[in-house]
Amino acid sequence: MRRPDLDHAALFAATPSACLVLDPELMIVDVNRAYLRATDRTRDELIGQYVFDAFPDNPADPEAAGVQELTDSLRQVLGSREPDPMAVQRYDIAVRDRPGVFEERWWSTINTPVLGPDGTVAWIIHRVEDVTAFVHSRRARQMPGDQLSEREEAMEAELYVRARELQRLNEELRRAHARERQVALTLQEAMLHSPDLARHHDIAVRYLPAIGSLNVCGDWYDIIDLPENGFAVAVGDVVGHGLEAAAVMGMLRSALSAAARSVHDPARALTVLGLYARSIENALATTAVQALVDTADHRIVYSSAGHPPPVLLHPDGSHDILDGATDPPLGARPELVLRPQAQLSYTPGDSLVLYTDGLIERRDEDIDASLARLTDALAPCSRLSPERLADALLARLGVSAGARDDIALVIVRL
Repeated sequence: MRRPDLDHAALFAATPSACLVLDPELMIVDVNRAYLRATDRTRDELIGQYVFDAFPDNPADPEAAGVQELTDSLRQVLGSREPDPMAVQRYDIAVRDRPGVFEERWWSTINTPVLGPDGTVAWIIHRVEDVTAFVHSRRARQMPGDQLSEREEAMEAELYVRARELQRLNEELRRAHARERQVALTLQEAMLHSPDLARHHDIAVRYLPAIGSLNVCGDWYDIIDLPENGFAVAVGDVVGHGLEAAAVMGMLRSALSAAARSVHDPARALTVLGLYARSIENALATTAVQALVDTADHRIVYSSAGHPPPVLLHPDGSHDILDGATDPPLGARPELVLRPQAQLSYTPGDSLVLYTDGLIERRDEDIDASLARLTDALAPCSRLSPERLADALLARLGVSAGARDDIALVIVRL
């Protein structure tokens, strides 16, 4: 007899363990009935909320550490892609319809990653067990001097030993993760070192690896001083995340830097880079854009290999989108075909904005809508310094703390 197809949504809703599903930005995307009962919440109150907006720390408890401890655990899961059982902890819950009033609650928690097809964390299952009644029962029994039952004594001992062991293991894992992150940071800083950038106080750069990564990624930026009247600025994006993408990025970035110093022509530099990319594993489909700024003639010459177009922002908030020389990503053609390039004039005081797609792309949104959101965010900030403009742009686009994808951003005050 044929069994009916499994209804996974119904199974999740009926699971007796209280579960919450988070996305990598720690937004609540699903919740089962057991969790709603445990927290006295409704789906409408939780779905779409940032988890720590939905469940903040108790402001009346100076020792409240629930948010910090849960944050550490969730970041551990995003980085390691392994489950993280937490020690039993106190995490108070706001009482419904009583603003500012919190109820003491104790939880046993495990955070479990769900990996997507690319191996990165797509979701986190946050499963909790409410042990508040046990903690309160133990307190009540001890206050008049009564002895705990043998079963309760065993439960207490088991819970205590389990909590201490989990705490020890978590501390070891977090120390190891911190060491790994430091190694990754040192590697990334070495690969992104741009000596010529130090001579440009009118250029701001920002680099934000994807949330949950080891702070290494395949995005890059570079600033290259040229012998006569100008400099070149470039950004690029290797497909993927992590150390493998960073290694490919390092090779391509170095090759483009060398090409730019040799040919002084963005189209030819990207043509050479495209041929080189065909010899590097996992380099195909990399995107890049390079712009040469001629400071004598106040002219920008640029070429793009499948990359989102730079924006020339004017002091009055208007803009030009540099989309006149777009070509396929690196390695898309096996034969030597010179890439196109275009140029436009600029006025001193304009700002040139180059970025990778993690800054603007959102789920189920076309590129025109993404570009419109970018230029709308830039317009009110056109007279800010490059450093302040960079920070304001990240904030207005909601990615100051990172996004699902890596972000590289370069802002040049011309």
